Amino acid sequence: MENWCYDRPTVYGFAKHYETGEPLPEELFEKLRAQRTFNAGMMSCRQLYFGQLDMELHSNYDPASSESIFDVQKRVAAKYVPHTPPLESDRFLCTFGHIFAGGYAAGYYSYKWAEVMSADAFGAFEDVGLENEDAVQEVGRRFRKTVLALGGGVEPMEVYRRFRGREPTPDALLRHNGLV
Repeated sequence: MENWCYDRPTVYGFAKHYETGEPLPEELFEKLRAQRTFNAGMMSCRQLYFGQLDMELHSNYDPASSESIFDVQKRVAAKYVPHTPPLESDRFLCTFGHIFAGGYAAGYYSYKWAEVMSADAFGAFEDVGLENEDAVQEVGRRFRKTVLALGGGVEPMEVYRRFRGREPTPDALLRHNGLV
């Protein structure tokens, strides 16, 4: 869970020079934290655009209609990335292997959904206080007992509910990305 890389005590528990033992300079840690939210809004829009484009092409597109795949791309882009519309000569779709050859057909949204679940899961640790070692260990044991141990033996949302006590929400991701 990469979220731990933004927790000062965690990072300073291991981020030391391999020869001298000097800790990571504070300015570098602050740069690490600052990059977390740099362009987060633009990147979120981009991922949502790709996910919706994938769903449109695999669920709603009719090749017999007058709308081309490039028209679909422009229509979806106008909603999700109006600040960077595709150029007339844009043929990105011809190379978007994830959705046509990479096994993500109508599933690209899972990239963003994985971010939601990761941030929400880390939120369980934040909720008990990252400085509360006993509580963090208890949450870690619950994570191991549910998410890691149950694997594919139980329906995924049920596994998550057992861990978190509820379904995931995007709140933690929005907070971590500096969008709320």
